[in-house]
Amino acid sequence: MGKLTTHVLDTANGCPAAGMRVVLYRLDAAGVARELKSLVLDAGGRAGAPLLEGAALEPGRYRLVFGVAAYFRSLGTTLAEPPFLDEVPLDFGIASAAEHYHVPLLATPWSYSTYRGS
Repeated sequence: MGKLTTHVLDTANGCPAAGMRVVLYRLDAAGVARELKSLVLDAGGRAGAPLLEGAALEPGRYRLVFGVAAYFRSLGTTLAEPPFLDEVPLDFGIASAAEHYHVPLLATPWSYSTYRGS
């Protein structure tokens, strides 16, 4: 059974991004986003459960939006207005509902990277 998970590491401070807000969307054929889930990451920088699994995980295009600026501001980080990075959207595809798709984010107030994890 496939699933979608995420994890965020705060590489500026060397810790999990506990408390960061994340929103999951599904994109239709025209690129219109429909919100599926909104959550706050736990102390380990993870969602408490898979974002999607079983019948809810369908092939298609998705978007995760990470509240990077709000997270760093909550730690007391001084950011410019507007911040260099505010919300970070990651668009990705799920080709097989039978696979595990792990979408991690490594973030600072000025940079981010991602990859398909396991």
